[in-house]
Amino acid sequence: MSLMLNCDLGESTHPDVMDVDALVMPHIDQANIACGLHAGDAEMMRATLLLAKENGVRVGAHPSYPDREGFGRRSMPLPSDALIAIVQSQIAELTQIAIEVGISVSYVKPHGALYNDMMANGHIRSAVMQAVSSSPQPLAFMLQATPDAETHRREAKAFDLEVIFEAFADRCYADNGSLLSRKLPGAVHSREMMLEQVAQLNESGTITTISGHRLSIQADSVCVHGDNVDGVAAIEEVRQLLR
Repeated sequence: MSLMLNCDLGESTHPDVMDVDALVMPHIDQANIACGLHAGDAEMMRATLLLAKENGVRVGAHPSYPDREGFGRRSMPLPSDALIAIVQSQIAELTQIAIEVGISVSYVKPHGALYNDMMANGHIRSAVMQAVSSSPQPLAFMLQATPDAETHRREAKAFDLEVIFEAFADRCYADNGSLLSRKLPGAVHSREMMLEQVAQLNESGTITTISGHRLSIQADSVCVHGDNVDGVAAIEEVRQLLR
């Protein structure tokens, strides 16, 4: 099956960023829409959902820790029940607006620190999965494709969740399949290296790690970033590669 493209959108009410979102949408398959706690608001959710509907793009909720000041990039040690409630409320808000504009939310992809914490901590991952599974409509769960994919698939099955494994177009990988910390040099690929990584993933199902090892990963979707005009041009190139 060919790789899909997903992108985080609806994260700013600034007109320039909203214009870029509109440019990104025709080139992607899945839009991860901010649910208001790290970015966005109800008006932005509605506008982004309408863009997705217009372009035939699948919609995912993009919940985060309640960290607007830090754009959801700061970890928060929350009890499981509190975390579950926070994720549930974000999914519910986006879902309600989606119903109003006539489009369905089909999956959930956590944002920022919540995503990173979830990948590193099984208890947090379980809490997020429980929140996703409690939604009235069936939702798939998007998480990073790693060598632990089968473990994550079994965990999701316990909550009756379908999983969508994603790879990252512009991020360098450590040898264990995790993303190289942004604090380290080389963590974010140049445009040329990004295109090489996507081409390799598409052709062989592998990526090359920071030390040069080829690592097999089971990816269904590739995350691209398009928060500026240059980013949109890069997404167009990735789209062409996958075609």
